[in-house]
Amino acid sequence: MSDSGPQRSGPIAVGSRVKVIPSSESRSGDTEPQVRVVVEDYADTVIDASDLGRDWAPVQRWAIALDDGRLVFAAEGGLKLA
Repeated sequence: MSDSGPQRSGPIAVGSRVKVIPSSESRSGDTEPQVRVVVEDYADTVIDASDLGRDWAPVQRWAIALDDGRLVFAAEGGLKLA
């Protein structure tokens, strides 16, 4: 996280407060968007699902820390700045 604190506008980055949009494939049981903090960006390790030879368990770009202690992962389109 940068010394300037979390980003409030612009691109999503580590430290940004984001709204996690639950997908229809979510197994967490969450149905409402949750505002939390991005703790890691795996942009350099995201692999195209077609390169894996499977369509299950895709690599997600963002790691987000929830207030209840859970760590959730979201794809590029699964977040919006809060």
